[in-house]
Amino acid sequence: MAPDESAAFRVQPHNIEAEQALLGAILVNNDAYHRVSEFLQAEHFFEPVHARIYDGCVQQIARGQLANPVTLKLLFEEDAALRELDGARYLGRLAHAAETIINAAEYGRIVHDLALKRGLIKVGEDAVNRAFDRSLAATGREQIEIAESELFALAQEGESRGEFRTFPQVLTEAIKHIESAWHKVGKVSGVPTRLTGLDQKLGGLQPSDLLILAGRPSMGKTALAVTIAANAASAQNVSAESAKARHRNYVVGVFSLEMSAEQLATRLLSGKGRIESDRLRRGDIAEEDWPALVRASQELGALPLFIDDTPALSIAALRTRARRLKRTQGLDLLVVDYLQLLRGTGAQSQTNRVQEITEITQGLKAMAKDLHVPVLALSQLSRAVESREDKRPMLSDLRESGSIEQDADVVMFVFREEYYLSRAIPTQREAEGKDKFDLRYQEWFQRCQAVHNKAEVIIAKQRHGPSGNVQLQLDANFGQFNDLEPGHYPEHLYG
Repeated sequence: MAPDESAAFRVQPHNIEAEQALLGAILVNNDAYHRVSEFLQAEHFFEPVHARIYDGCVQQIARGQLANPVTLKLLFEEDAALRELDGARYLGRLAHAAETIINAAEYGRIVHDLALKRGLIKVGEDAVNRAFDRSLAATGREQIEIAESELFALAQEGESRGEFRTFPQVLTEAIKHIESAWHKVGKVSGVPTRLTGLDQKLGGLQPSDLLILAGRPSMGKTALAVTIAANAASAQNVSAESAKARHRNYVVGVFSLEMSAEQLATRLLSGKGRIESDRLRRGDIAEEDWPALVRASQELGALPLFIDDTPALSIAALRTRARRLKRTQGLDLLVVDYLQLLRGTGAQSQTNRVQEITEITQGLKAMAKDLHVPVLALSQLSRAVESREDKRPMLSDLRESGSIEQDADVVMFVFREEYYLSRAIPTQREAEGKDKFDLRYQEWFQRCQAVHNKAEVIIAKQRHGPSGNVQLQLDANFGQFNDLEPGHYPEHLYG
């Protein structure tokens, strides 16, 4: 027989005997079901009749009723496939030939593993068929993303990581976490931002947390996110877990859906080299600037900072790439700029923006827990802020979906009063004397001076800590946030 002929007659991986032995064990003793219920589902059976029998067992046991040949006979009286097999006798034969339930979990694993192999065959066949289909508009790279997403879903199928832990085990982990924070500078238990006020309020960016950083355009969201990313990547990770990691510094991944990687790099070079970003963009660099630029590029190049600037990523593709980064380089912090530029993957989400945002925020939160890293996602605010006299944002200003507030562990807003004050230059009113106008203008000018380059981070929600405001300084020329300079602002701002 020719090789291609034998390939055509290949049968998908399966083991009927293992399926029969498992079902028999369940029918004899329903406790066998609980040994496999966490990872095994009806669709994992190769034989459709076995899948229906297993599903019938699941339904009976879920109702607190006995699943055996007698009770299942009533369920399957109208099942054509079982009637053809003489279902009652077949159920009896399964029970009669049952192995001890001690082996039930092993049989379940065999059935599940073979189902994974069949799933792998299907993913491969689908990928081949898509590649051959000339009518599809998807590019080769997009098809790779689809295949990776399908493989990720297949890899997660049947995972049973969640289970009860004894309270002493949980307490031990909590004490380790507290001890780790005690050893760290500044008593920061999470990934440090190296912005004193933020670290004091948040205790660093905590693993498994979804943090939303929101603000209106020109408030400095991206600048703050980039500052936090660079600060974290340059910080030493002294936890016990990091001793085995490739990098001693915190590994940071940035998904930049709005700006190119080169634009982000320019911002970082500007802040590190203390050269105005506008001059760097225009190439207006003096001879004496080059040593600082070279030194900044060398220092930044040594950081474990990774940037993906692919536009319009789907949440599934983003998750796949984040998992790949953690597997190959390690990962301690993920930054997404910004949330509204991500795409959903569900068919229903394509027609409903609220559902799409809900899928995205739930996906980001699930990814934070799955990868056990903090995810810092930027978000736009609605224009409702502009219509109020007090421009400070509130939770109700989050755009498009209440799920952003609901799914987030921390919600922060960036607010710069200087931005609004600088656009409210007083003009002389009718019948207003010059002296009165001069007084108003002087008051406005003094207010502008008081808030020059000052930014406020409003922590509106923190699930595990206090809310409140943090005062920061924005070096607008360098696109960088810092702690307030001592003596530069009124004393009450430093508290």
